Amino acid sequence: MNRKKETPYCFGKLENVFPLADDGLRHTPESCLPCLYKTECLRTAVSRGEGLVVHEEKLDRDYAAGAIGFLERWSRRKTLYQQKKEDKKSG
Repeated sequence: MNRKKETPYCFGKLENVFPLADDGLRHTPESCLPCLYKTECLRTAVSRGEGLVVHEEKLDRDYAAGAIGFLERWSRRKTLYQQKKEDKKSG
C-alpha cells in the first residue's frame, strides 16, 4: 500500500521553518520544536532551490571570518549557481 504522509501546511517552506532573524542568522521557530516532522522538514527546505540561499549565506560568513579563501568561495558559489540553474530546468 502506497500512502502519502500527511505533513503540515508549512512543511519544507524555508521562510516558515528557518526564517532569517534580526541577528542576521536563521533560527527554527519555537512553534516547530514539538513537530514530529521537524528534522525532515528542515532538510527538505534547505535542499530545495530556495534553500541554496542558506548555503550561500554560510559561505559568505565563512569567507568574512577567514575560514575559506576567495577561490574556494568563488568555486562553491559557482557550484551553487549551477545547482540553482538545474533546479529551474527540472522544476
